[in-house]
Amino acid sequence: MTQAQIGVIGLGVMGANLARNFSNQKIPTVVYNRTTEVMENLVAEHGNDCLFGEKELNEFVARLETPRRILIMVKAGAPVDNVIEKLLPHLDKDDILIDGGNSNFSDTIQREKALSKKGIHFVGMGVSGGEEGALKGPSIMPGGSSHAWKSLKPLLESIAARDFDDNPCVTHVGENGAGHYVKMVHNGIEYAVMQLMAEGYDMVRSIYKLPANEISAIFKTYNQGKLKSFLFEIAITVLAQKDDRAEGFLVDKILDKAGQKGTGKWTSIDGFECGVAIPTINAAVTARSLSAEKARRTALSEQYSEHVTLNEQIPLKEFIVQLENALYAGMLISYAQGYDLIQRASDEHAWNINLSEISRIWEGGCIIRADLLNFLHKAYASSQKPGHLFAIPDIEIPLKKALPDLREVTSYALRNQVSTLGLSASLAYMDTLTSANGSANFIQGLRDFFGAHTYERTDGEGSFHTNWTS
Repeated sequence: MTQAQIGVIGLGVMGANLARNFSNQKIPTVVYNRTTEVMENLVAEHGNDCLFGEKELNEFVARLETPRRILIMVKAGAPVDNVIEKLLPHLDKDDILIDGGNSNFSDTIQREKALSKKGIHFVGMGVSGGEEGALKGPSIMPGGSSHAWKSLKPLLESIAARDFDDNPCVTHVGENGAGHYVKMVHNGIEYAVMQLMAEGYDMVRSIYKLPANEISAIFKTYNQGKLKSFLFEIAITVLAQKDDRAEGFLVDKILDKAGQKGTGKWTSIDGFECGVAIPTINAAVTARSLSAEKARRTALSEQYSEHVTLNEQIPLKEFIVQLENALYAGMLISYAQGYDLIQRASDEHAWNINLSEISRIWEGGCIIRADLLNFLHKAYASSQKPGHLFAIPDIEIPLKKALPDLREVTSYALRNQVSTLGLSASLAYMDTLTSANGSANFIQGLRDFFGAHTYERTDGEGSFHTNWTS
């Protein structure tokens, strides 16, 4: 009987495709699912010399070579804990459990801490790429111990996507919850990028009244330049798709209510917890929450239906160029926010995360893969003291060049009553972070007046309080 090098528990779309990916790379893989029929169907349809299933959990564990490597692909939260609890009686010291779902990083930290006391290695592993990526090569973000990484490295490198230099899009992110943390922020950036794209789509649709297929053509030109990415690639198809149930384009029949599964919100929450400003990501989360208020939005639109029409319109050909630069600047700013949050968490948890490496493993496989990431990878690698993304000289030049168009496009959209939560947040972040003198002195004066919270002075050290009413 062939011993498996890795086992997969949970055969939903992602789990099943990762198992197939391992077996396609000639890695003996054993699979198990709570519903036996799901496992049997997978093996019947895709089974080969390297993919086989077991009906009972103890037999599944026994089929693995030691130390065992088990990938758990179930819903985040209690289901992960339930699987761990059922596995523990069958495990030995130095076995490795890998949570490949979108678990909250704080849960991962607690699980790793508890299992390490039993001699079990626990790895929180971010996986990005969706259904196709899981099968053909995802971007993989494992955390956990160096010992676990050494054991998993050859297996994960064999199934990972490839970066611009044909290296595997996987790296050891850091200890305990680092992998799930980086995946969480990846998803937050993903929210931001899609929101910026949606605002660009809305401007061209609302101001210039272009049909979806013509907007698709504009996005196609963007995908041939500095905005080249997986998201723009699929946007071309989404916008050009004809509706098979009615006349016109499918995107115009899709209800404008965007779903969210939580990782974007988690990113926002942790940004507030860490005191790191990530307004574009927050705006993207807010936009999805507002989109869910369809009935209220529809009712209020009738009350506030008056629209301002500009006497002068930017020529479309000129605007297309400006919009490309505005989106580029907005995306750079979104990455700056996400990376700043990662760096702060890395410092706090002593993860020692390498942002150049994170950029590199996002070059292929993941949802936000883009030419921009190769640029960020090289910019971080070449910088002596990277710090904030804005401080890197290689970033300064293109960002400064694109900023005037971000300012113009955002202003133009607002004058046309087109909502730009993401672009406006990006511009405000840029202006605030690059301003030597802000308005917080006024806020501190107010706080000291009503709460005696004290303030600092520009001309001396220490804390001061004023009796404002004397």
